[in-house]
Amino acid sequence: MTVMAERTARTAQMTVEEFEEIAKAAEKLNDAVRFEFIDGRIGVKGVPDGDHGEIIRWLVEQCIRSGSRLGVYSADLGLRVGEYRNGRAKPDVVLAPKGTFAGQGDWADPDHVAMVVEVTSYDSDTHRRDRVEKPVAYAAEGIPVYLLIDRDACTLTVHSDHSPRGYRDIHSVEFGATLALPKPVDIELDTGELKDYVR
Repeated sequence: MTVMAERTARTAQMTVEEFEEIAKAAEKLNDAVRFEFIDGRIGVKGVPDGDHGEIIRWLVEQCIRSGSRLGVYSADLGLRVGEYRNGRAKPDVVLAPKGTFAGQGDWADPDHVAMVVEVTSYDSDTHRRDRVEKPVAYAAEGIPVYLLIDRDACTLTVHSDHSPRGYRDIHSVEFGATLALPKPVDIELDTGELKDYVR
């Protein structure tokens, strides 16, 4: 199936530099939220719940078992994404060659990232953030694979074949199916366990 995300023209709420100052100050005061800046808008991700954490653990174990040579990075790794790299995202998991982020600051260059993963939260922004804006931002950066683990729909959606406007190939499977992630990730996921981590 070929699908491309639509972009809407928006005026940015603030500059990237202003966002970075706000995010740094706020996260020092309150570690209960993570801030992102996608498509000119500031977004707040709440603290992940226990099931969210179990899904991340499951994915890390699957990647390690696969024998992948990619490093698995999770929690608080910030990436410069989107048009002109004017966005700032904190994916739940990033797969990249080991050593990719050595020496980089709070917001890393995504050039060598193989896959980003988001696990939906139970908040009002998850649709806009994870299903609409992030696929466009990640594709614009040339990130080969975006995996969305959707707890509302009980599906995993693989986005691949990136273009500046979005991913052209989008494929979903229900929790319980086996999912083959495309190259450069090239890992097969057994998703049966995910049924235990939804409300």
